[in-house]
Amino acid sequence: MSTFDLAFLLIRLAAGLTFAAHGAQKVFGWWGGPGLAGWQGAIEHMGFRPARLFTWISALVELIGGLALAVGFLTPLAAACVLAQTVVIIGHAHWPHGFFNSKSGYEFPLQLGAIALAIGLGGAGAFSVDAALGLEISTTIRVVLLALGAAAGVVSLALPRLRAVDPAPAH
Repeated sequence: MSTFDLAFLLIRLAAGLTFAAHGAQKVFGWWGGPGLAGWQGAIEHMGFRPARLFTWISALVELIGGLALAVGFLTPLAAACVLAQTVVIIGHAHWPHGFFNSKSGYEFPLQLGAIALAIGLGGAGAFSVDAALGLEISTTIRVVLLALGAAAGVVSLALPRLRAVDPAPAH
């Protein structure tokens, strides 16, 4: 055991459980959260279609992805999923408000996204389910998964905007 492994465990737990708590707010309505019905209403209001699909994806990415990140299970995949979620969160909800969290800016989700990216690049560490199972994922695969996660976030962010554009009238 090294202090690095202990530090990495603490970082994984903090970020993963934060994501999971936000997911539990969306799925179960815990801690003053909206629950699935309220979250679906928010997703509809943001313009994501089909709203039910995006409701479930976003809520479960945070809940399950956060838990997987916290315990270090399929860590690069979990990190890629929550990274995709942070791209959407920043781009759709927080970017227009600037940097600072006090003004609903992107400061907080940027921190979580950066932590997820770092964990995804670094791997799960010694105190993880991945290590207990002997799962070792190459750096190349970790980088590819994280790039795909970021790209998925950008695509998901673009979807409501693409549907909002009316096609030019045919002549």
